[in-house]
Amino acid sequence: MCHRCDYEGLLEHSGLGHTVNRLRVLEIIGNRSHPLSAQEIIEELNRTQVVNRVTVYRILELLVDKRLVERISAGDRSFRYGLAPNANHQPHSHFYCVECGEMECLRPDHISLDTKPLERSSCPGLIERVEVRFDGICEDCRRQ
Repeated sequence: MCHRCDYEGLLEHSGLGHTVNRLRVLEIIGNRSHPLSAQEIIEELNRTQVVNRVTVYRILELLVDKRLVERISAGDRSFRYGLAPNANHQPHSHFYCVECGEMECLRPDHISLDTKPLERSSCPGLIERVEVRFDGICEDCRRQ
């Protein structure tokens, strides 16, 4: 959960107006300690006001395009959404449970990747984002 982020400011800084639904989607994603599926975001939104499913997917696409939100691939061929790195959020890897489908954020210091040597040696372009996901069985599923 992030109490340091100014979600309206993030939207404005990215050149987006802060509509109620954009702001709500960004707050829902930012106020969770783990990435969420689109369905989880839709369910959370619909608790207070019904929002069209297509609208939510369009908002998510826009937030990803503006690099406010990251689309993270999950092991079940779906995506999860989490805040993109910013002044309050360092890039980090994720753990995906192949049993229950939950995804958790790992601390940024768990793994660090220095992409500079790769960029200097064999990479044909500028690396903007690296996605690292560990797949396994979470502690809750192991206990069951």
